[in-house]
Amino acid sequence: MRVAVITFPGSNCDHDCYKALKVVPGFVPSFVWHGSSELGAVDAVFLPGGFAHGDYLRAGAIARFSPIMEAVQAFAASGGPVVGICNGFQVLCESGLLPGALLRNDTLRFRSHDVHIRVETEATPFTSAYRKGQVLRIPIAHGEGNYHADPETLAELEGEDRIVFRYVTSTGQLGEGSNPNGSAHNIAGIVNASRNVIGMMPHPERAVESVLGSTDGRGLFESLSRHLASRAA
Repeated sequence: MRVAVITFPGSNCDHDCYKALKVVPGFVPSFVWHGSSELGAVDAVFLPGGFAHGDYLRAGAIARFSPIMEAVQAFAASGGPVVGICNGFQVLCESGLLPGALLRNDTLRFRSHDVHIRVETEATPFTSAYRKGQVLRIPIAHGEGNYHADPETLAELEGEDRIVFRYVTSTGQLGEGSNPNGSAHNIAGIVNASRNVIGMMPHPERAVESVLGSTDGRGLFESLSRHLASRAA
C-alpha cells in the first residue's frame, strides 16, 4: 500500500508520519515534494504537521497554492483517502477539502502536551479499529488549533456524524479543562461529506509505539490499512 507524505518548506512532522507508517505492516511510504505536480501511483496521502511556508499570512494559506495540492484535490475527489494532521488539517481547510478554519488558540499560547480525545464515530476509513466512545491519549503541538465554523456547518457536521474526535477529560467527559484551544463543540477532528478526507489537530503519528508514551494513535494507521486492503480485495 503506497502512501505519499507531502513535504512543504517548514514541515517538521513528515518524518514522524513516514516512520509511523513503517510501524504498521503493509505500508510503503514515500516523500513527495510540494513543488511536484503529480502524486504518482499512491493509495493514500498524508499532509503532515509543521509550519508550511512558515505559516505566514495564516497557517496553511500559502501551502494550499502549492502545485501538489491540485493533485491532492483530484485524488480526494476520486475517493482516495487523505489524512491531514495539525498543519495538514489547516491546509485542508484552506484548500476547501474540509469546511471551517483553524484560528489562534483561545489562550493565545502555543500548546504542546498530551490531551484526551474521544472517538465519536467508527464509520470512517480512519477509525474502524477504534470503538465509539473510546478515549485516547494523544499529543498536541499547535498555536492555531481553535476549530471554527458557522452554525450551519457545525450543525451539518453534528447531524451527518462527521465529527470524528472530540477533546474530553481523561474520563471521557466534556467538562472544564477538556478543551485545550477553544475549538467549537470541542472538535479535534472531522471528515468531509464523502468521509475519505480527515483533518485532526492531535498527532497520532507520535503515539504509535510504547516508547513514545502511548500507542493510542496506532489505530488510525491500522484502520487505514484495513480500508485499503478491503478496497484492493
